[in-house]
Amino acid sequence: MEVIHHHTGQFMALWSGIVNSYSPQRIEFLGTLLVQILAFWLPSIFYLCLDAIAPSFSQKHKIQPAPKQPTRRDILRCFLVVTQNQILSSVLHLGLLFVSSRAGSGSSYRVEASLPGAAEFVRDFLISILMRETMFYYSHRLLHVPYFYRRIHKKHHRFTAPIALAAQFAHPLEQIFANALPISLPPQLLKSHVLTFWAFLAWELFNTATVHSGYDFFHNKAKMHDLHHEKFNLNYGSVGLLDWVHGTNKLGKRHSE
Repeated sequence: MEVIHHHTGQFMALWSGIVNSYSPQRIEFLGTLLVQILAFWLPSIFYLCLDAIAPSFSQKHKIQPAPKQPTRRDILRCFLVVTQNQILSSVLHLGLLFVSSRAGSGSSYRVEASLPGAAEFVRDFLISILMRETMFYYSHRLLHVPYFYRRIHKKHHRFTAPIALAAQFAHPLEQIFANALPISLPPQLLKSHVLTFWAFLAWELFNTATVHSGYDFFHNKAKMHDLHHEKFNLNYGSVGLLDWVHGTNKLGKRHSE
């Protein structure tokens, strides 16, 4: 326990120093960018390299066979599109922070020297998961309406055997309204501490990279989303709650896309 208290004290001192040294907007932007690198980009690159790092382990857990895997050209194109979407998200984030600063409202989240309490952290985290599931499920189903599918969402489904980076291989409008907002908006509405937002963001980014990775490590989660990429009209959500409610956790009659 003493070790835990010691490390907690060190973190609190470090965090307090950061809050007292930099503006809330700079802390929010740079911290969010760092979380995106650590929780999405690095895991995605690791999954991409798993064939070379541990080939036998890779083959044991890979969901789809080699003939369905994307080519090097597909992977390069995916990397370029995801980089563009990362830049888009960061530019929009900077714009939001600029407008908020001009309006005198500061950061989108609470940037305070004190840490969020355990009860508050758990409450905001769980509510954010439920809110994100709701926003993502219905926006995702809307994108499968033929009109929007052909013009927007079809791009994402070009990867019928997805890789982790393909989680953000998407049309710019999908990146904003289906990928970014369902994660960033719930903690904003709850006025969560920025550390709570970063923890939630890290969880969601790592989860989406993992379920798109093409490898199944965690109780069929990746297999469920892999099946969505293959069959199109089931498993729209993230945690599966609304798929269970609406019966879209089972394969139905496929509509023409």
